[in-house]
Amino acid sequence: MRDDGTMTQPWPAPTARGAVHATIPVPGSKSLTNRALVLAALAQEPSILRGPLRSRDTELMASALRALGTGIEDTPAGAWSVRPAPLRGPAQIDCGLAGTVMRFVPPVASLARGHVAFDGDPRARQRPLNTVLDALRALGADVHGSALPFEIRGTGALAGGEVTIDASASSQFVSGLLLSAARFERGITIRHQGAAVPSLPHIDMTVAMLRTAGIDVDDQQQNTWRVLPGPVDRLDLDIEPDLSNAAPFLAAAAATAGQVTVPGWPEHTTQAGDAMRGILEKMGAQLHRDSSGLTVTGPDELGGVDLDLHDVGELTPTVTALAALAGGRSRLRGIAHLRGHETDRLAALQREINALGGAVEQTEDGLLIDPRPLHGGTWHSYADHRMATAGAILGLRVPEVTVADIATTGKTLPDFPDMWATMLESAV
Repeated sequence: MRDDGTMTQPWPAPTARGAVHATIPVPGSKSLTNRALVLAALAQEPSILRGPLRSRDTELMASALRALGTGIEDTPAGAWSVRPAPLRGPAQIDCGLAGTVMRFVPPVASLARGHVAFDGDPRARQRPLNTVLDALRALGADVHGSALPFEIRGTGALAGGEVTIDASASSQFVSGLLLSAARFERGITIRHQGAAVPSLPHIDMTVAMLRTAGIDVDDQQQNTWRVLPGPVDRLDLDIEPDLSNAAPFLAAAAATAGQVTVPGWPEHTTQAGDAMRGILEKMGAQLHRDSSGLTVTGPDELGGVDLDLHDVGELTPTVTALAALAGGRSRLRGIAHLRGHETDRLAALQREINALGGAVEQTEDGLLIDPRPLHGGTWHSYADHRMATAGAILGLRVPEVTVADIATTGKTLPDFPDMWATMLESAV
């Protein structure tokens, strides 16, 4: 049984009969969807979000905002219509295991009138939250607790102002405060002090979306972000495909010397998953992007790589799986912060690949992967969607790999098993 109370079911990861050749449409970006939902809830007028991702994380975000009074409804065309309303409690917020919900919604709740209680899956109670909660206290919020479960007792407004935080554990601490800051009475100035902030492209995404909503934001000074108070404009958005969710399918082309096309790959994007293009090229794949999308053609043998993944840590499970199938050693650096994600991803990847006969070693800030002949066995996903898809990638080349909980991919990609099976029908 998973943390959310649903039953797990072992999933035999299918082995590719040969090279895969497929076109795989990928649903909308989780990161863009959840940021857009928050901004739309704070806007002056109704917004429309076309092509949003429908997954556990985004449904949890929508449910959280509905609990605070926002109207979020499906349109006949499959979009989300978002009607802002006065934020109010009492409300119960289920964060599940969604980092965006547990870090983006508390600042919204600080603007509500009434008590708002937060909780989530058991693993979520171990994830760091004190940075954003202490920041809200410093900005004038009445916060009780420093991790899940906690409560915010709102008065309908928040003073805002200047705050110094250590966001070295997650860029979401910065993004969460920025998304609501235009509604704070004095806006916000955030200063980061500490080791480098990971996943900076996600903050760039947040800043770009703030500007789309007409919000005055200044990010010119390193490690400092300023948002002026003011109205939030309505959004009229087409959500891009989720490029991080596309990564396992592109990896399938690389792992099987096949070819996979993902339609709608944007020419310009703030999504961290776009970095997968350069990573695959370094491993020997050929890439081509045109009006039909991005096409990856895999090499006869994957090459080992030395990569700093600090800004794109979410790609680590996918890259590690490919590195375990490569022809030489790989070193992945700059990802110590992954020890605080859905699970300790570095320990989990080491444990699971080595259990299949691999040779993965943890370093202070990453992993060393020496390819070895792998054998079948059970791949544990630790309620972590990206761990589950990493097991599926290995199963393409390693017979009799069983992913213990493929359903956890529903966190960001509910149809993953069917999409994977459809892709493999093309293997020749």
